[in-house]
Amino acid sequence: MKFIKKYTSYHLLLLWVISLGLSSCSEYLDVPPKDKLAEEQTYLDVYDADAIITGIYGKFITLAEKHVILNELRADLLSTTVNADPYLYELQIHQVSSDNPYANPKAFYELINNCNDALKNFDIMLSENRLTENEHAQRYSDVGALRSWLYLQVGIHYGNVPYITTPIENLDDLLDTNRYPKISFDELLNELVNFTNNLPYTTSYESNSSLLIDVDGYNTGKFYINKECLLGDLNLWIGNYTQAASYYKTLMASTDDWNIYKMPFSFPNDEGIAVEYLRYRDQDARALIDTKTDGWGSMFVRDRDDLWNTEWIWSLPFDSNFAPENPFIRLFSIQEGEYQLKPSQRSINLWDSQTQLNGFPYDARGRRFSYFTVGEQPVVKKYLYGYLDLESLMPIDMFNQDGRWFLYRAAKMHLRFAEAANRDGNHKLANALLNSGIREAYTVEGAVDKTDIEQTHLPFPYDFDARNGDFPRYRATWHRNTGVRGRGYVRPVEVVGDSLISIENNLIEEAALELAFEGSRWEDLVRIARRREDPAFLANKIYDKLRAEGNAEAGAVRSKLMNEANWYLPFEWEIKED
Repeated sequence: MKFIKKYTSYHLLLLWVISLGLSSCSEYLDVPPKDKLAEEQTYLDVYDADAIITGIYGKFITLAEKHVILNELRADLLSTTVNADPYLYELQIHQVSSDNPYANPKAFYELINNCNDALKNFDIMLSENRLTENEHAQRYSDVGALRSWLYLQVGIHYGNVPYITTPIENLDDLLDTNRYPKISFDELLNELVNFTNNLPYTTSYESNSSLLIDVDGYNTGKFYINKECLLGDLNLWIGNYTQAASYYKTLMASTDDWNIYKMPFSFPNDEGIAVEYLRYRDQDARALIDTKTDGWGSMFVRDRDDLWNTEWIWSLPFDSNFAPENPFIRLFSIQEGEYQLKPSQRSINLWDSQTQLNGFPYDARGRRFSYFTVGEQPVVKKYLYGYLDLESLMPIDMFNQDGRWFLYRAAKMHLRFAEAANRDGNHKLANALLNSGIREAYTVEGAVDKTDIEQTHLPFPYDFDARNGDFPRYRATWHRNTGVRGRGYVRPVEVVGDSLISIENNLIEEAALELAFEGSRWEDLVRIARRREDPAFLANKIYDKLRAEGNAEAGAVRSKLMNEANWYLPFEWEIKED
């Protein structure tokens, strides 16, 4: 009876997280230590461990707004509107006051401290046989990876920071550098790589795990951080390019399915998530497919079906019936929202500088899928697909503000794999994944026998087989791969001058076109600028954004950002007296 009662309570708790309200476990995490249940009563068995993980993720989603704002508004693709509060404008012009709530790092450290507490107690549970080795390995690795992700974000935005791996009672003590000295971003990256590389379990939860269930149409499998993508990113940051590519490729090759994580083309008359037009009507702009179940934009709203699973790796949903609220409708919507943030003119210009395969002089991923206009006001669309009727662009139900936090998807993985491959000397492969796909890049025109072509002939992790032939018959795993730009229905970009730098520039520009507003832009700019030791790579893009909008601060901001020390936010918060 005790087992059944606990299992039922656990599922109720998980239902709260699926609804993404702050679960009782998440609220528990905010209670001062003296008011908590004794740890030996809290961490009794695997279901208690699961409840703690559930609570951590329930609290994690409260960082969604901060994550998107810091990674997009500080960069070049998102701008403030006249409705924006002064703190948002401070971030845009990189003049942040000490009381700016968006710049406050304490929320990151609250969750880091929760992770530290869980990790300590998971080890105790293992030593006392309350968890099996396998149960411990999966749960410890999940929470450890999430902590590494949080620290990576802290390093990206704050530079030199304290690195704590054991729980502390008073987070305000972190401001005392004598007790908790800061380490450099480079030192932090090395710590994160060493810790995360050595996690005992680096794949997803096993299919029979008690943390994987289906409730109300949600499967919890992709609620949890993907450790292979995280490991790829961490190794990419420190220049371990072969290792980074190996982690990405392991996930790419985790299934022989021709579509999952392969960036496949879409078949005419079948639902897909590519930019495509109705058959035989590709010269009619009105024939662009844009519904909630078909077309490139459908990936941001469609049910978590088989097609959704081919693209998404990590995503968390908001439910309007529970706290926390979906912050993105308030930030982005001009209809019943506050419309504080909008696409920058630079992002619009970038999309409009592309050419589609049918000759249309713009990238449909921009004006048709990533944003729309009301009057002359551009509005971010990616976060509003479920809120708006796509014909009228008006709210379907202003009280239904369901939504999603977009954290990682296949296109991002392909672009970062290509970045690693390019730096590792595999320029042709990187260019293929960026543009029109493996088969297109490695074919021989007119060849019928595909036995020795349409494949890379490279060792792991750069081995790709895209053969598609009938004499003899081949349907290799990657034969449907069409490249990021191919799926976006835009013409390939050329390599000009030095292959390495040209392809890397093209990859980062493509990340802007494909991933705009999804919370990746600032970290992309920082990573490349640091790698090249070229602050102008970052500073010029912020300057271009501000100049395109007539902002008088453009020149001063560029001058400021030419010093890397000025990329980072102040590490401070107000200490409140008891």
